[in-house]
Amino acid sequence: MTSTDLGRPNPRQTRQRAEIRHAVEALASFATAQEVHDRLRHEGSGVGLATVYRTLQAMAGGGELDSIRNPDGQIAYRTCSPGHHHHLICRTCGRTVEVTVPQLEQLVRGMASDHGFARIDHEVEFFGVCTTCATA
Repeated sequence: MTSTDLGRPNPRQTRQRAEIRHAVEALASFATAQEVHDRLRHEGSGVGLATVYRTLQAMAGGGELDSIRNPDGQIAYRTCSPGHHHHLICRTCGRTVEVTVPQLEQLVRGMASDHGFARIDHEVEFFGVCTTCATA
Protein backbone atom coordinates (compact mmCIF):
# COMPACT_ATOMS: atom_id res chain seq x y z
CA MET A 1 0.00 0.00 0.00
CA THR A 2 1.36 3.43 -0.89
CA SER A 3 1.20 6.48 1.35
CA THR A 4 0.25 10.06 0.76
CA ASP A 5 2.47 12.98 1.71
CA LEU A 6 0.64 13.11 5.04
CA GLY A 7 1.60 9.56 5.87
CA ARG A 8 -1.94 8.21 5.54
CA PRO A 9 -2.65 5.25 3.29
CA ASN A 10 -4.17 6.06 -0.08
CA PRO A 11 -7.83 5.05 -0.13
CA ARG A 12 -8.90 2.31 -2.48
CA GLN A 13 -10.20 3.86 -5.69
CA THR A 14 -13.49 2.12 -6.39
CA ARG A 15 -16.26 2.83 -8.87
CA GLN A 16 -18.53 3.88 -6.02
CA ARG A 17 -15.94 6.29 -4.64
CA ALA A 18 -15.46 7.81 -8.11
CA GLU A 19 -19.24 8.22 -8.55
CA ILE A 20 -19.55 9.89 -5.14
CA ARG A 21 -16.63 12.24 -5.86
CA HIS A 22 -18.18 13.20 -9.21
CA ALA A 23 -21.56 13.88 -7.57
CA VAL A 24 -20.01 16.10 -4.88
CA GLU A 25 -17.92 18.02 -7.44
CA ALA A 26 -21.04 18.64 -9.56
CA LEU A 27 -22.85 20.33 -6.68
CA ALA A 28 -22.34 24.08 -6.30
CA SER A 29 -22.81 24.14 -2.54
CA PHE A 30 -22.35 21.95 0.52
CA ALA A 31 -24.50 18.82 0.37
CA THR A 32 -25.53 16.22 2.91
CA ALA A 33 -25.03 12.51 2.34
CA GLN A 34 -28.75 12.21 1.57
CA GLU A 35 -28.51 14.96 -1.08
CA VAL A 36 -25.46 13.29 -2.66
CA HIS A 37 -27.29 9.95 -2.60
CA ASP A 38 -30.38 11.52 -4.22
CA ARG A 39 -28.21 12.96 -7.00
CA LEU A 40 -26.57 9.57 -7.58
CA ARG A 41 -29.97 7.83 -7.77
CA HIS A 42 -31.20 10.50 -10.21
CA GLU A 43 -28.17 9.70 -12.38
CA GLY A 44 -29.00 5.98 -12.28
CA SER A 45 -26.35 4.91 -9.78
CA GLY A 46 -26.97 1.99 -7.46
CA VAL A 47 -24.61 3.20 -4.72
CA GLY A 48 -26.30 2.70 -1.36
CA LEU A 49 -26.88 5.41 1.21
CA ALA A 50 -24.66 3.69 3.81
CA THR A 51 -21.80 3.62 1.28
CA VAL A 52 -22.31 7.32 0.56
CA TYR A 53 -22.16 8.13 4.30
CA ARG A 54 -19.02 6.04 4.88
CA THR A 55 -17.26 7.33 1.77
CA LEU A 56 -18.01 11.00 2.46
CA GLN A 57 -16.77 10.62 6.04
CA ALA A 58 -13.58 8.93 4.82
CA MET A 59 -13.00 11.56 2.14
CA ALA A 60 -13.47 14.37 4.67
CA GLY A 61 -11.19 12.60 7.15
CA GLY A 62 -8.55 12.27 4.45
CA GLY A 63 -8.73 15.95 3.51
CA GLU A 64 -10.34 15.36 0.11
CA LEU A 65 -13.53 17.21 1.11
CA ASP A 66 -14.49 19.95 3.54
CA SER A 67 -17.31 19.22 5.94
CA ILE A 68 -19.47 21.54 8.00
CA ARG A 69 -22.38 21.14 10.35
CA ASN A 70 -25.24 23.08 8.76
CA PRO A 71 -27.76 25.09 10.83
CA ASP A 72 -30.12 22.12 11.17
CA GLY A 73 -27.29 19.96 12.57
CA GLN A 74 -26.57 17.76 9.55
CA ILE A 75 -23.04 17.32 8.23
CA ALA A 76 -22.60 18.58 4.67
CA TYR A 77 -19.66 18.12 2.30
CA ARG A 78 -18.03 20.05 -0.51
CA THR A 79 -14.84 20.01 -2.54
CA CYS A 80 -12.75 23.06 -1.70
CA SER A 81 -9.39 24.55 -2.39
CA PRO A 82 -6.52 23.37 -0.22
CA GLY A 83 -5.34 25.38 2.72
CA HIS A 84 -7.05 26.88 5.71
CA HIS A 85 -10.15 28.90 4.94
CA HIS A 86 -13.69 29.50 6.12
CA HIS A 87 -17.02 29.62 4.28
CA LEU A 88 -19.68 32.24 3.75
CA ILE A 89 -22.89 30.30 3.06
CA CYS A 90 -26.29 31.57 1.88
CA ARG A 91 -29.09 30.25 4.11
CA THR A 92 -31.54 30.43 1.21
CA CYS A 93 -29.80 28.95 -1.84
CA GLY A 94 -26.70 27.37 -0.30
CA ARG A 95 -24.26 29.39 -2.42
CA THR A 96 -20.86 29.08 -0.78
CA VAL A 97 -17.84 31.35 -0.99
CA GLU A 98 -14.46 30.44 0.48
CA VAL A 99 -13.06 33.29 2.57
CA THR A 100 -9.86 33.91 4.47
CA VAL A 101 -9.97 36.14 7.50
CA PRO A 102 -6.41 37.09 8.54
CA GLN A 103 -7.68 39.16 11.47
CA LEU A 104 -9.52 36.12 12.86
CA GLU A 105 -6.41 33.97 12.55
CA GLN A 106 -4.38 36.61 14.39
CA LEU A 107 -7.06 36.83 17.10
CA VAL A 108 -7.07 33.06 17.58
CA ARG A 109 -3.26 32.90 17.83
CA GLY A 110 -3.25 35.76 20.36
CA MET A 111 -6.04 34.22 22.44
CA ALA A 112 -4.26 30.87 22.51
CA SER A 113 -0.98 32.49 23.51
CA ASP A 114 -2.64 34.57 26.24
CA HIS A 115 -4.02 31.40 27.81
CA GLY A 116 -1.00 29.15 27.30
CA PHE A 117 -2.43 27.03 24.48
CA ALA A 118 -0.67 25.73 21.37
CA ARG A 119 -1.67 23.83 18.20
CA ILE A 120 -5.09 25.47 18.11
CA ASP A 121 -7.61 24.27 15.54
CA HIS A 122 -10.85 26.03 14.80
CA GLU A 123 -13.78 25.88 12.44
CA VAL A 124 -15.78 28.99 11.69
CA GLU A 125 -18.55 29.20 9.13
CA PHE A 126 -20.58 32.31 8.35
CA PHE A 127 -24.24 32.01 7.36
CA GLY A 128 -26.20 34.83 5.76
CA VAL A 129 -28.27 35.65 2.67
CA CYS A 130 -26.54 36.33 -0.65
CA THR A 131 -27.38 39.42 -2.70
CA THR A 132 -29.35 37.42 -5.28
CA CYS A 133 -31.63 35.87 -2.65
CA ALA A 134 -31.92 39.11 -0.68
CA THR A 135 -33.29 40.96 -3.72
CA ALA A 136 -35.57 38.14 -4.90
